Amino acid sequence: MVLSIIVPVYNMAADGKLTFCMDSLLNQTIKDYEIIAVDDCSTDGSMDILKDYEKRYPEKLKAIHSDKNHHQGGAKNIGLRMAKGDWIGFIDADDWISPDMYERLIGKAEETGADVVGCDYSFVYEHTFKVGDEVIANSRQDQTGILDHDKKASLIMDGGSLCVKIFRRQTIIENELFFPEDIFYEDNALSNSYLLLSKRFEYIEEPLYYYYQHDSSTVHSFSERRCRDRMDAGMVMIDEARKHGYFDEFRDEIEYKFTLLYFINTIFTYMPCVRPVRIGFIKELCNGLKEVFPGFADNRYYQQKTNDEEKKLIKMAMKSPVAFVIYYKLLWGYRNLRKKLR
Repeated sequence: MVLSIIVPVYNMAADGKLTFCMDSLLNQTIKDYEIIAVDDCSTDGSMDILKDYEKRYPEKLKAIHSDKNHHQGGAKNIGLRMAKGDWIGFIDADDWISPDMYERLIGKAEETGADVVGCDYSFVYEHTFKVGDEVIANSRQDQTGILDHDKKASLIMDGGSLCVKIFRRQTIIENELFFPEDIFYEDNALSNSYLLLSKRFEYIEEPLYYYYQHDSSTVHSFSERRCRDRMDAGMVMIDEARKHGYFDEFRDEIEYKFTLLYFINTIFTYMPCVRPVRIGFIKELCNGLKEVFPGFADNRYYQQKTNDEEKKLIKMAMKSPVAFVIYYKLLWGYRNLRKKLR
């Protein structure tokens, strides 16, 4: 078996999302592959759709029902434990791929001896194989080749998405790279290990993956729970770096990525999108960052990449969460008023 494609599924029956994804996988030009679709306790007709596909394509597709809802991480872990392929690919159940994506990625791996191969993706707003105007370069050519210190540091800072890559199954199993369960943002927690524990990375500079944009996407859903999941993912990221022995070598990069995931992305999502705003949560967030990386503000990446307004707001939050919340609400209200008056 050459390739195992793992698809976590949760409530994707509506609007043809799941069927479009499955059809794109079943029409791959590569011959030797399996699809492991894991239903994470869907409450719609997703499992019925998967059973129908399994009945029609028993040689290609396995439809698995999880007894408990453990989110995408849990579904991926079920798939990983069942997978027989030499290579592993992940795809979200509302996205789809070009017919030759996996054939080209595996071809690149065989040609170069790479352990990981990736490509670009395109944002799309309808079910189409036409590449949209928003193409996201998921990697860079200067990151490819044998992974030395500089390339690994670059991949920590800008490693791109896991779902547009293939990985050697041996690397995943030998290093026990199973995802955290019961949280979202599981990829953020494990992406460094998936990349840094490999020996060679290659990249096809072309959008072969279609990233479907719709209102129920994880990236478009905000709540305090989702914010806490980001925080938990950040803590797993640190644990992974220590477990696999690369924390000290890449401390600066990991400190900044943790600060970005755990704190910056969380606080600047929480404030405009979550109601009610709880000062207790802001305090908890600030104290958590201080405990793990008390000198985060001196980090060279933080100094270079964080804009001046964000630095000012973060400094205020660290000094007084109450003052930060009051100031932020006034600032947000003022800007909204200006927009209305234009």
